[in-house]
Amino acid sequence: MFKEFRAFIARGNVLDLAVGVIIGGAFATITKSLTDDVLLPFIGWLFGGVDFSRFFVRLGPVPADFKGALTDYAALKAAGVPLIGYGAFVTAVINFLILAFVIFLIVRSANRLMAPPPAAEAAPAPEPQEVTLLREIRDSLKGR
Repeated sequence: MFKEFRAFIARGNVLDLAVGVIIGGAFATITKSLTDDVLLPFIGWLFGGVDFSRFFVRLGPVPADFKGALTDYAALKAAGVPLIGYGAFVTAVINFLILAFVIFLIVRSANRLMAPPPAAEAAPAPEPQEVTLLREIRDSLKGR
């Protein structure tokens, strides 16, 4: 069983997949930073200072010993208050759309690079001797 596992791991596809997962994780971090630190503040500024992280619905009571603000999603969540954080969901959807679009561009570029060049019109192959001989025989029989 160990030999089979070693053979499975040694295949190129598994190693390629591992590299892809690691690079994908790093790229997801970059995308999250782009969304959280660049795009959402800009969108919030366009709409008059809207902070998407503040969009949530509280489903349960706040603990009596809670000292934070009732508008702080992260603090309420840490305190164990049941919340629906639709602002965090909007952020996650934007992250996904950015990531999907960039992956689309990468795959599209890779497909264009790996596509074979368009084939030029190939010259017709020369006619085999047998076909030429049969044509000559046919033409001579027609002439009789």
